[in-house]
Amino acid sequence: MESHRVTRRRARSSRSRAVLSTVLASAVVVGGTAAGTVYVRAHADAGAVSSQSSVTPSASASASREASVEPAAEPSDDRDALLEKAMRAVAVEDGADVAVAVLDLDSGDSARYGDGAFDTASIVKVDILAALLLQAQDADRRLTAQEKAYATAMIEDSDNDSASALWTAIGRADGLARANKRLGLTDTTGGDGPLWGLTQTTAGDQLALLQQVFGDGSELSDASRTYLQGLMGNIAADQRWGVSAAADGAGWALKNGWLARSATGLWDVNSIGRITAGGRTYLVATLSNGSSTKEKGISLVEAAARAAVSAFA
Repeated sequence: MESHRVTRRRARSSRSRAVLSTVLASAVVVGGTAAGTVYVRAHADAGAVSSQSSVTPSASASASREASVEPAAEPSDDRDALLEKAMRAVAVEDGADVAVAVLDLDSGDSARYGDGAFDTASIVKVDILAALLLQAQDADRRLTAQEKAYATAMIEDSDNDSASALWTAIGRADGLARANKRLGLTDTTGGDGPLWGLTQTTAGDQLALLQQVFGDGSELSDASRTYLQGLMGNIAADQRWGVSAAADGAGWALKNGWLARSATGLWDVNSIGRITAGGRTYLVATLSNGSSTKEKGISLVEAAARAAVSAFA
C-alpha cells in the first residue's frame, strides 16, 4: 500500500513503523465514527487536533488516504433540548406556568420551551404600536404629535390610558389581527372590546414580533423599527426587570407586562426584548401565569430568561 511505502522511506526503525501503524488504525476508527450517526462536539474535535499535532505532515496525509475520510458537517446542537434541560433548574411555583422562546441574532439559532397561550398584559403594547406604525406606513404619513405622546407613555411608562387610545385607533382586535397577519404572528388573538390586556399569545409569536422590531426583513420600515427600539430602550427605571436579568450591563431593550386576574388573584407576568450577553445578541420572550405575587412572577420570568441564554452559552 502507498502508506507503507511512505513509511519505509521516512521511518526506518521498527519502532517508528509501530507508531505509524497505530496512527493509521486510529484514523480508520475515527473515519468510521464520522461516517456513522455519532458526532463529536467542537471541544472534542479541538482535543483531537491537539493530540495529533506530533504526527508528520506526510504521515497524516497517508492516514487520511488510508481511511478515505472526508470531513463531515457537525450537526447543530439541539437547542430545544438544551433549553428544556436548563428549565429543569427553574423553580416554578405550584399552579404556575411558564414559556420562553429565544433567538440568537448572530447565528440564527433559536429554541423554545412551552407552547401554551398566555394573557399578554402590557407586552401587547409593542404589538399595538407596531400595528399603528404599519397603518401610518400604508398611508404614507408620520405619526401625529398626539400619537407619539401616547406611544411614548404606553411603552416607556406602560401607561394604560395611552394604550387604550391607540388600541381604539388601530381598530382594536380586528386591527391587531390585520397587522399580525403581515407580521407573522399566527397564534395571537386580540382581547374582546377594550380589553387589550387579555389578548392571548404564545412565546413563539412574541419572538416573531421581536424579529419584526429588531431583525432583518421586517414589514416595519427602518424608521419605524428605530423608533420602537428607542422607546423599548428607555423603559422607566422601576420597570427594568425581566429579560434584562440575562443581559450584560445595560445591553437591553424591553417591554414588560403584569396583571392580577380578578377571579383568582393570581398574576400574569411577562417580559420580551433584546439583550446582549457574552458578546452576542439575543431576542427573548418569556411568559408566565399563576404566580401568587407579582414579585414571584418577576423572579420566574427572569430565571426563564437566564435559562434561555444559558442554552447558547
